[in-house]
Amino acid sequence: MGHGTSDDAAVYRLSPALALIQTVDFFTPVVDDPFMYGQIAAANALSDVYAMGGRPLLALNVVCFPSCLSPSILKEILRGGAEMVRQAGAVLAGGHSIDDNEPKYGLVVTGVVAPDKVWSNASVQPGDILVLTKPLGTGVFLAAFKGDLAPEAEFAAVVRSMATLNDRAARAAQVVGISAATDITGFGLLGHAHELAVASGVDIAFSLSSIPVFAGARDLARQGLVPGGTYRNRAYLEGKIESRAPVPEDLADILFDPQTSGGLLLAVQAPKAELLLKTLIHEGVTATAVGIAEPMQGKKPIIRLLDGLSLPA
Repeated sequence: MGHGTSDDAAVYRLSPALALIQTVDFFTPVVDDPFMYGQIAAANALSDVYAMGGRPLLALNVVCFPSCLSPSILKEILRGGAEMVRQAGAVLAGGHSIDDNEPKYGLVVTGVVAPDKVWSNASVQPGDILVLTKPLGTGVFLAAFKGDLAPEAEFAAVVRSMATLNDRAARAAQVVGISAATDITGFGLLGHAHELAVASGVDIAFSLSSIPVFAGARDLARQGLVPGGTYRNRAYLEGKIESRAPVPEDLADILFDPQTSGGLLLAVQAPKAELLLKTLIHEGVTATAVGIAEPMQGKKPIIRLLDGLSLPA
């Protein structure tokens, strides 16, 4: 499994019983605290393994760091990443660093999965319920933070979420059994949902009133604190989204909002949906049913936005 279906990681079969998962992800600082930055970047990279149904085994640091900054800052970034890898039950085994004008940090992550247990984004079935495991809005909060306009209490909740692994969500989904999965990162909810739809050959309908959003995110969007990635996501998805209900502009911004270390979007057969939600909640995961997969009605998959959609609670 490679880039053909825009899956979250590469998967290579080693034997009939074992497959290797490989991914890499890194980015520039999103918060001032170097330890927390390391945690967020590491959680973001590890998420790709969970999105494939796998278990992370080994991680390598990817580091770009300017020589003009104190080595103590780099130490804290690496300490944050190492702590997140430890939480994931994986081993941090070195990495590579270069001198660069702007700090960048992330991980190469290797995981394992049984070949018959791999989650792909190409196996959504019509009738599947879509469940989201973290609220949306990290992009607008990070844009506000750069301008020193992010409300402190609300932003603290966003930072905690970004520094939270998707391991418990993946564990619950493995227990119940799901059809497909992806994690919500830079392409936003609608972008990653469209990848699911294209890979699986289905349409996807979202219930606007069901989509969870971080407290304060819509207020920030109304103030115009919207990252550039939102506009790029909108442009890419032009003609691929169909609105069947009024969509307030601030909510539309959130739907296209690029996420950092976002949650998993899980597709599950309708009879299992309530059990999945209960199992996720039991694991301490905030989970919400947000949409449903439908048979493709046109020549190309489309994402529909509507209200009044009946979904499991």
